[in-house]
Amino acid sequence: MKIAKRVLGIQPSMTLAVSAKAKAMKAAGIDVVGFGAGEPDFKTPDHVCQAAVKAIRDGHHGYIVPSSGLADLKKAVAEYLKRRCGLAYEAAQVLIGCGGKHTLYEAFVATLEPGDEAVLPAPYWVSYPEMIRLAGARDVIIHAGADQGFKITPRQLASAVTPRTRVVVINSPSNPTGAVYTRAELAALADVIAGKDIWVFSDEIYNELVYDGIDTCSFAALRPELTAQTVTFGGASKSWAMTGWRIGWAAGPADLIKAMGNLQDQSTSNPTSISQYAAIAAVTGPQEPLAAMKAEFDRRRLYMFERLNAMPGVRCIRPQGAFYAFPDVSATYERVLGRAVQGPKSAAWSEKVLEQAKVAVVPGGAFGDDACVRLSFATSMQQIEKGLDRLEKFLNG
Repeated sequence: MKIAKRVLGIQPSMTLAVSAKAKAMKAAGIDVVGFGAGEPDFKTPDHVCQAAVKAIRDGHHGYIVPSSGLADLKKAVAEYLKRRCGLAYEAAQVLIGCGGKHTLYEAFVATLEPGDEAVLPAPYWVSYPEMIRLAGARDVIIHAGADQGFKITPRQLASAVTPRTRVVVINSPSNPTGAVYTRAELAALADVIAGKDIWVFSDEIYNELVYDGIDTCSFAALRPELTAQTVTFGGASKSWAMTGWRIGWAAGPADLIKAMGNLQDQSTSNPTSISQYAAIAAVTGPQEPLAAMKAEFDRRRLYMFERLNAMPGVRCIRPQGAFYAFPDVSATYERVLGRAVQGPKSAAWSEKVLEQAKVAVVPGGAFGDDACVRLSFATSMQQIEKGLDRLEKFLNG
């Protein structure tokens, strides 16, 4: 039987594949240190869990929930975006989806048509290109390597924009690099596309996890006119350790948010009602758990950064956001792999590290940069120390 070409062409998520393989090895009794997973290793805060329990006991588990999200959660998210990001959205301009990935997919489908182009800075999150292609459009990649801090320049952006450009993706703080655009850098990019018939998808899922006192901001907050062409994406997963609860959101112009809501209405209906009540508690309740988690991530970040840069042939740009390091390990490829490797070298390198050192990292080729690999520091310091000890021993061997 026939399967649609648009589905047959989808590449599996490398991050999920690496995590699954590491878990399978652990289940088989092999001691693997996993740096693959992009999720906090902290428990969801107690007050959030209690809000979910209360919602269950109060009977909030029926179809009565609106497809585009609870009104109270939309209002809470709008207030959060105003308080935290300086963004003036009404509740009607907010869509609640089944995680940040879901809302992004809906936005691509709602804005792109065959023949359109979406400008995508690389390194990029693994799902962006697949979403763009599923919408029938073409991704236009701008490469920003370690030499420029993994951040594109206004000149690069201007060169990539064509009459077919319909979307520009900005992900800051970045997965996989941890790079954060400063306010001035974002403003320079805005000068290139402000006022044009181009949507800006500003993925700010890691907006609470910024370090070193970086002066950054939400893209739409740069100037009032940008709100008409910007969709701001966020969610509960990263900042409040709620990855499995599957609550994300998008905020933007009401007509696009309504179109995305209509798509959701006919595809998934509402995100889980219980998770939405929990998300209200996360966004409006005590923020001390978030601050404690961020402080621990910061400690791990600095340790991993220093350890990686001390290893032979490894060069790591200091991550200033999210919970990832993205070191360039290409100087070790020939020594580790020899000269006869076919295909992406970061994948072969990562496979060898997993097999011989029992350390799981994600190949940079999956993110559009084959010189690098991604390590998550969203795991315990004990595991970080053990994994980096093994990696250092492997590279010194």
